[in-house]
Amino acid sequence: MESSTEPSCKVAKIDIHPFHGFKEARVLNELKDKKSVFLHAVVEPGNKDAVVILEKKPFDTSEEGLASLLSSETELQQVISNDIYSTYSATPKPRHGMLKTTMIYPATQKHIDKYRKQEVVVVEETYDDYKNITLPYLEEENKFSVQWVFNILDKQTESERIVFEDDDLETGFILLPDMKWDVSDLNSLYLIALIHKRGIKSLRDLTAEHLPLLRGILSKGQKAIFDKYNIPKEKLRIYVHYQPSYYHLHVHFTHNDFDAPGTTVTRAHLLSDIIQNIEIAANYYQTKTLTFVGRKEDKLTIALQKSN
Repeated sequence: MESSTEPSCKVAKIDIHPFHGFKEARVLNELKDKKSVFLHAVVEPGNKDAVVILEKKPFDTSEEGLASLLSSETELQQVISNDIYSTYSATPKPRHGMLKTTMIYPATQKHIDKYRKQEVVVVEETYDDYKNITLPYLEEENKFSVQWVFNILDKQTESERIVFEDDDLETGFILLPDMKWDVSDLNSLYLIALIHKRGIKSLRDLTAEHLPLLRGILSKGQKAIFDKYNIPKEKLRIYVHYQPSYYHLHVHFTHNDFDAPGTTVTRAHLLSDIIQNIEIAANYYQTKTLTFVGRKEDKLTIALQKSN
């Protein structure tokens, strides 16, 4: 069965402010080009850790939004004036200065390390490396805990955000907005397809038996996005990460105009290429050496570098 529902954009009532008790905030990383900052804070009571991501939202380019921005209500303080050129420090109405805020609480050291700025290096992983180094590391570090994904698949959370569902337990998936997308700017479109079938951790597990699943995600995901947002398939970038940030197979759908994180050749594998590779060789991802970027201080990166 397939269905489509409107994602909800309702603002939930907050009984206790999420920032209540925050202290000792420090910067983990800052991406000036993306106008975002990643913070580590300690929260009372209990001195628990939290990770907070602050991102400046895109401009409201609707007719009403631009009229509000280019009005006398925007305070201007001149910085430079030279002939026909001038620059100002501008303070617009609050609606134009909103931030998207993501919070992870309580955060573990793994969350803190994930967002902390670190030097990265390119590493190569053979399939033997995957079996003998990567898999044991992932099991030891308990990287396979994806209860929050199961909560979505079981409709315990975020069911109102589902854009499309194919509920077949072997070839079906749920398509919903990624947390990085606030559903307001279509040029920043970012959706995730979470497969219903459990036990497929990553690209490394995919074989010819999964082709119906992969083809369905590609074609049905493209159609669902066109039906919902009127964005044609040629405007979409559809890919899988390796290594992924969590080990339940999922597919990223992003707008071509959006400079989404993790779209470089050392992280993203186009879904259409994955399908074609498996059509050529059923065990392609059990033989291919995969190259990806790892954090220099990460134990897995160090182990893989030693093996090469």
